[in-house]
Amino acid sequence: MATGMASSMLNGERAVVLLFVSSILYSTRISLLYEGLSFSLLTIFALFVEISVESYGSAFPFKTRPGASSGILLGAVTLPGVAISKLIQLSRALSVHEVGVEEVEFIRLQYWATSTTCLCVLVFLCFMCHHESKKTTNSASLHNDCHMKFSISSIALFTAVCYLSFSAKSSSKWNMALTLLWIVCHGVSAVKFIQHVLNTFPSCASFGEALLVTAGFVVYFGDMFACTTARLSSIAYGVERSEINTIIQGMLLGLLIIPMLFKSILKKWELYMTTTSSNSEVKRSTIFYLCLAFILLSVVPLWMQFVQDFHVHPFLWVLKFVFSEPHKRLSLCVYWVAVICASVLRFYNISKNSKIERILLRKYYHLVAVLMFVPAVIFQPLFLNLAFGAALGVFLVLEIIRVWRIWPLGPLVHKFMNAFTDHRDSDLLIVSHFSLLLGCALPIWMSSGFNDRPLAPFAGILSLGIGDTMASMVGYKYGVLRWSKTGKKTVEGTAAGITSVLAACSALLPLLAATGHMFTQHWLSLLMAVIVSGLLEAYTAQLDNAFIPLIFYSLLCL
Repeated sequence: MATGMASSMLNGERAVVLLFVSSILYSTRISLLYEGLSFSLLTIFALFVEISVESYGSAFPFKTRPGASSGILLGAVTLPGVAISKLIQLSRALSVHEVGVEEVEFIRLQYWATSTTCLCVLVFLCFMCHHESKKTTNSASLHNDCHMKFSISSIALFTAVCYLSFSAKSSSKWNMALTLLWIVCHGVSAVKFIQHVLNTFPSCASFGEALLVTAGFVVYFGDMFACTTARLSSIAYGVERSEINTIIQGMLLGLLIIPMLFKSILKKWELYMTTTSSNSEVKRSTIFYLCLAFILLSVVPLWMQFVQDFHVHPFLWVLKFVFSEPHKRLSLCVYWVAVICASVLRFYNISKNSKIERILLRKYYHLVAVLMFVPAVIFQPLFLNLAFGAALGVFLVLEIIRVWRIWPLGPLVHKFMNAFTDHRDSDLLIVSHFSLLLGCALPIWMSSGFNDRPLAPFAGILSLGIGDTMASMVGYKYGVLRWSKTGKKTVEGTAAGITSVLAACSALLPLLAATGHMFTQHWLSLLMAVIVSGLLEAYTAQLDNAFIPLIFYSLLCL
């Protein structure tokens, strides 16, 4: 009986996540003692909350994506794991004077903001469990009291470790109090935001996926708000930002504001539009495009020029940047357009006229990502950073047009996107293309600045474009031994994915060395990173495009 309970508590996904956490803790330096301890507490508490939430099953009040586990443990440790891995990498650089203390302290602040965000969401889910338990019989009251004591103890320990970490580093109590207050604001915002996500997009995401999106959103835009506030009050904050980072951040904020502005204007026009229903769709679309132009051409550039010293309009800066190396960058643009047009036309026709499994058809796009991004990462990384931001902006605009059915593109985009959806997408929200793009882009964005691990920027391209693709194709055609009785993933597919990534790394490292990259990637740590990410692809029921690149990137940084 005890053995059965233990096996149910430690399934494949949880075992892989704990292996990931153990690898990070093993590499943590003594200077990061408080961060390592807090990461351990967060992991234990996340495992406890995941088991508690899954014990309620469908009785839990939020509707999550059907067919997926809760994924709370994986969602809670992924971004804090990325942050602490980056801290480990920068602490190596600090010891040889490659970076300044300010950069390390900024990433340390980002780690605590991220981990506190995840902790507060876990606390919210834990109290939801406690609320649901009150509806059961009184026989479970002692069990619930033990759960509450454990939860309060975990929160108190995490808070104490956070306080000790900042008290050892802060120059004044006033500065420490402001920093702690800022971190707590992240947690409160995260609780509000995840409720909004789960209520607005029911059955579109698991708890782990919603937690990953929430933590990333709150920390990213919290940093944007802090940067703006610091500029207003002339307070030093963070590290020096590049123009490309500012442009991407401002564009994403503007695109998230557009739906809210559009919705508020529509409410005021509702009476007028109902009285003239013959042209209501055209007028509605006109309002949307005017909102889009107003935000992107006036509001967003004003913010960019406020927080960054642009000497010209930001969009003119982009044109100047592109044409500063016209032969390389314009040639790369022509190459990208040719690959996209050829692949889209080819695969869309196949999707309509062929009986090929949709999951295999989608993997062809992973191979297209390899063809498009590998040359750019090696030869034009800065331009690729900007191109990823532009592509993400286009995807957001198209998804808004599809969801709101904006004439004339809305129905066409919806029809096209439906040809490539799978069980993880819904009519309300299609996320697969976002996860593939961000899975490839995030490791490259996060590798900006100091990077002594040449394969780290390729984490998304290798894990998704090669590993995930080969695992799916080989598993589908030749797989016999399944990892579980209920799952579709096979041992043969996982072995093919791991082997293909190792082979790609073997080919890539000499090429990077020839282009001047520092060769510091140890094969033992590389093997560990590839195996853990491969096993996660085999066991997880979460959106693997979102999680696997971040896990792989974190392990490559160690």
